[in-house]
Amino acid sequence: VELRDKNNNASVVSSRAALLQRDGDVVDLDGSSPVTMASGDDQYYVAVRHRNHLGVMTQNALALSGTATSVNFTSAGQATYGSNARKSVTGAFPAQVLWAGNVVVDDQVKYTGTGNDRDLILQAIGGVVPTNTAAGYLGADVDLNGQVKYTGSDNDRDIILQNIGGVVPTNTRVEQLP
Repeated sequence: VELRDKNNNASVVSSRAALLQRDGDVVDLDGSSPVTMASGDDQYYVAVRHRNHLGVMTQNALALSGTATSVNFTSAGQATYGSNARKSVTGAFPAQVLWAGNVVVDDQVKYTGTGNDRDLILQAIGGVVPTNTAAGYLGADVDLNGQVKYTGSDNDRDIILQNIGGVVPTNTRVEQLP
């Protein structure tokens, strides 16, 4: 979680690690407490980054104080900086979510070309046999299920292709942070 300067949203004033849960809640590392930041009462842009997803930030600076403030990035009503900063998911639990697939940990999701995110998935499973899998807390685990898969059903590679538009593999999805 980052707090950014109200006059310069590219300037990070305070940041700290937190736990992003499956339901979209961001909590302290104990898994339940609210996230507290070391900053004074003021207005800040609030940004959330994740290890292999594109980050998101509020469109406007928000007044923050010692009282808990909720910022619901899963809600379509929460205005965000940039254009198309979140992915809309439908179904039983419709929500706005972070764009997955930033395996390289730069500022974009990229399927082909130099520095693409797809190749790191193949490397994570050994780099030779595309049907291999790897288990663990790995950056190449795009769907966050504890398994890295390059081919087959529910693989991590297809999520990257879908998140860049699904048709033109040379497209990219760029993070909407200054």
